[in-house]
Amino acid sequence: MSYKNLEIWKLADELVTEIHDMTLTKLPKFEMFEEGSQIRRSSKSVKATIVEGYGRKRYKAEFIKFLVYSLGSNDETIDHLENLFKTKSLEDESLYNYLHGKLEILGKKINLFIQGVDNTDWEK
Repeated sequence: MSYKNLEIWKLADELVTEIHDMTLTKLPKFEMFEEGSQIRRSSKSVKATIVEGYGRKRYKAEFIKFLVYSLGSNDETIDHLENLFKTKSLEDESLYNYLHGKLEILGKKINLFIQGVDNTDWEK
């Protein structure tokens, strides 16, 4: 099995592309290097730390640690999205609601995945 088969990785991968596109097409130019840059990096970190944790899955505690980091990056991404909307840099409310909803779902799925890993007998 590959990390690419994980539902949380697939959803994180979709969000990276959608958030990247949003920052390039829906934000004012000055945001490209400010909040736009921050949200691109945090969304990519969600996906990357899932991959890094999966690479360490032989060690349950390491796997969980990186999944928790991924959850933290997801929360950071939500915060950046909320900042963009509150400051009116992102004016498209339907896009905001769509991305915010997907990020919330991803956070819940990562939480459930962490619980599943934590409750599994680990003999690797």
